[in-house]
Amino acid sequence: MKKFRLLPCCCLALMLASCAALFPLRETPPEPVRRVIPERVPERPDITEVPEREIPDIRQEPRRHPIPEYIMGTGIIHPVDKAAFLLNSNPGANVDFVEALAIFYAEEAAIEGVNHDIAFAQMILETGFLSFGGLVTLDMNNFAGLGSMGPGQHGLWFPTPRTGVRAHIQHLKAYACTEPLNQEAVTPHFHLVTRGTAPTISGLAGTWDSNPLYGEKLKDILERMYDFTFGTFGF
Repeated sequence: MKKFRLLPCCCLALMLASCAALFPLRETPPEPVRRVIPERVPERPDITEVPEREIPDIRQEPRRHPIPEYIMGTGIIHPVDKAAFLLNSNPGANVDFVEALAIFYAEEAAIEGVNHDIAFAQMILETGFLSFGGLVTLDMNNFAGLGSMGPGQHGLWFPTPRTGVRAHIQHLKAYACTEPLNQEAVTPHFHLVTRGTAPTISGLAGTWDSNPLYGEKLKDILERMYDFTFGTFGF
């Protein structure tokens, strides 16, 4: 009889085992793994040292100091350097006279607001570094060929070198702008100029002088004077 009593228990155990096989119990999920970040990242022994990068030299090449283009303005070359430039091309010129002339150009140009570098360079162009040799002579104190039209019209005479420089500066201002003069005009030809027709060096070609290359010739003198004063590459 005991054998028969154990039978239901065995059957029950078999049934529970079968259910467990069909419906397995859910496992408890594992706890997430926490990464420990070291305070200092260890060096990689397999990485070789990176060579230093060659930094290119990005410094700009020295540039030539630009010459002025507009007649109204301020020059930058000292009168002593202007005189030295002229004497370098014409060593036979009187040193005292040239140095005084350079000062007159700086002073008279400052009064009227004209760039004295341009004015002095134009004087050099008009007189051939004070060698003259044409209708105008040194004793006329006419440093810009004012009024010189040809045979029979040698040009204007001025009582002093400073007066001749002043006349030159005033005529340049007449061509460059329409502003009134700050000093009384020293030549009657001033009022014959159509005001403001040549604000730049290039504009002097065909106005001040009929030669279409006049502006380029003046620029060439300026470039030579700047190279002589500041060096080929400027400051």
